[in-house]
Amino acid sequence: MFPKRRMRRLRENAILREMVAETKLTLDDFVCPLFVIEGKKRKEKIKAMPGIFRYTDDLVVDEIKKLKDLGIKAFLFFGIPKKKDEKASQAYASDGVVQRCIKKIRDNLGDNILLITDVCLCEYTSTGHCGIIRDGKIVNDETLELLSETALSHVKAGTDMVAPSDMMDGRVKAIRERLDSEGFNYVPIMSYSVKYASAFYGPFRDAAKSSPRFGDRKSHQMDYSNSREAIRVIAEDIEEGADIVMVKPALPSLDIISETRRRFNLPIAAYQVSGEYSMIKAASKMGYVDEKSIIIESLTSIKRAGADIIISYFAEEIARFMKR
Repeated sequence: MFPKRRMRRLRENAILREMVAETKLTLDDFVCPLFVIEGKKRKEKIKAMPGIFRYTDDLVVDEIKKLKDLGIKAFLFFGIPKKKDEKASQAYASDGVVQRCIKKIRDNLGDNILLITDVCLCEYTSTGHCGIIRDGKIVNDETLELLSETALSHVKAGTDMVAPSDMMDGRVKAIRERLDSEGFNYVPIMSYSVKYASAFYGPFRDAAKSSPRFGDRKSHQMDYSNSREAIRVIAEDIEEGADIVMVKPALPSLDIISETRRRFNLPIAAYQVSGEYSMIKAASKMGYVDEKSIIIESLTSIKRAGADIIISYFAEEIARFMKR
């Protein structure tokens, strides 16, 4: 004899399934990453990420207008300068590629959007590493000074939030103190708290032209076999002043997102990274998966795990799906 409760009763009708769905995506969940380059009227294809481009600041304004009309309101910026050097001087230059882009967006689109800037040095150093190199190693504390200067330059240009992704020890505290000392105590920090040393970043390094010239990033990015360490780092970032903590890559780290949600009562961001995007695109191109279905399922799983904010290269496609 069957039990009185049959779980399928709430699954038979499509409208009822939607009504009782526990996790629902909205456009308020999403941040769209954008790559900005120097020059004018240039839109470059990124071979490893079909459908994603690098834009000069004049064209990125038009791109944001289009995305805003679709309902996307938050954007995360990565800059690719023409010139790189050992001290990453273009990262914190007042006329750097990101700084000029933020100013141009503000001048043309005003304040009715959320601008977030990635704070790291890897796109700007001639070594391709996330910090200053001395004797073949990244010098942590000297790097903090440049990261703080970079964050300050972004805020002066008009960004709403800074997002340090470098994984240096103490960067959140250093940036918080620098911003506060300059009167920017109202600007939030979204820290890349759990950033694993992941093979899923491969296409991004092509997009941002940020591959290290030697070695790897395992001395500062986290070992993906560690979960307890991830919780310790998140707790430390919160203590140092992080307003939002981030976990990346998202899908391989759903357990970390879930545990972070259980332990900490503050907003959690998850980054569905370039490798996740490119794998779905490649599999759908080959006809192995239904693209729309797998995009929605993968993003829903990230939110179900506990993410409040999802950074995804699928932001535009999700917006178009929702408008249909």
